Amino acid sequence: MLFVPLPFVNALLLALVFVFLKQSNGTTATRAFLTLIALCCLQSVILGLRWGYEIEALRFVLPVLAALLPPLAYESFRGLVDQSRPGMFRLAAAPLAALIILALVLFAPILVDGALIILFLAYALALAGIAWRGPDGLGLARLDSATSAHRALWLAAFCLSLSAGFDLVILFDFERSGGSHAALLVSNANIISLLLIGLAALTAGRAQTETNSEPEPAPQSATSEDAEILARIDALMTTQRLYRDDTLNLTRLARRAGLPARQVSQAINRVRGMNVSRYVNDFRIKDVCTLLRQNGVTVTEAMYRAGFSTKSNFNREFLRAIGMTPDQWRKAESRDLEQKDRKAR
Repeated sequence: MLFVPLPFVNALLLALVFVFLKQSNGTTATRAFLTLIALCCLQSVILGLRWGYEIEALRFVLPVLAALLPPLAYESFRGLVDQSRPGMFRLAAAPLAALIILALVLFAPILVDGALIILFLAYALALAGIAWRGPDGLGLARLDSATSAHRALWLAAFCLSLSAGFDLVILFDFERSGGSHAALLVSNANIISLLLIGLAALTAGRAQTETNSEPEPAPQSATSEDAEILARIDALMTTQRLYRDDTLNLTRLARRAGLPARQVSQAINRVRGMNVSRYVNDFRIKDVCTLLRQNGVTVTEAMYRAGFSTKSNFNREFLRAIGMTPDQWRKAESRDLEQKDRKAR
């Protein structure tokens, strides 16, 4: 009977995630996330061959592949912040990490685990640093998906930390029992981490939009001009209906206003007490309500016309802003109109 290791099942799931992201968002902006998912898939296959079929030679390959993961994850998620051309150090980070680990595998194998733990923890902290800025820090994420992309960023940071934690446990296992539980720990730890990173990449990749943005101007300190800035943004939203663009992101909004993205975000945060995503979604909800008052307009049609791209996000935001579902609101509006008609008669 053919034995199918669990990592192969994980690889299949990651392959499906890859195909789904490729089909749902085929822009070049998602290329880094697709590469990240492909790497996770390859690692799962190698894990299955190494621990499922005991191909000993692959133990030299796994650490090198593992070293590629943290730098690639960081660059992928950094693409939600800006897409300025990375410097030589950032471009060389992944291959340099792989070369260092390869050198340690060949000449100082005892140092490999420690080096990988440091590498994973360092990039976990770097991802957490990006996530700490909040959803508005992801200036190139679609505004209707910025919150989910922000959660995916935290998840990726957690997964890198989790991998480092499992590596520590494996080290202790070798110290205490000579690695008697190593196979189980390695396979399970990597399956969980790789799958979660793949799902995080899928979520963040779907939030990314194609853009040729230039480097953002240097952020200015917040001043009493916040109200004036917000009035300018309000005018753009009401007169040009920018919120109807379902690919709208903070960078594009700031460019239309002729202001730095950070200044726009700060003005909205301070004056309205909300992030940019919620600010834009409030305009969309008001537009949906206006459209639903018209005869013959379905909820789905109103949702897409107002700029929402997913039903789950629309339903969540509508419930937050209005306090009821779209169908409930429409029925309540119908009852109010009937009561007004009766009073008028």
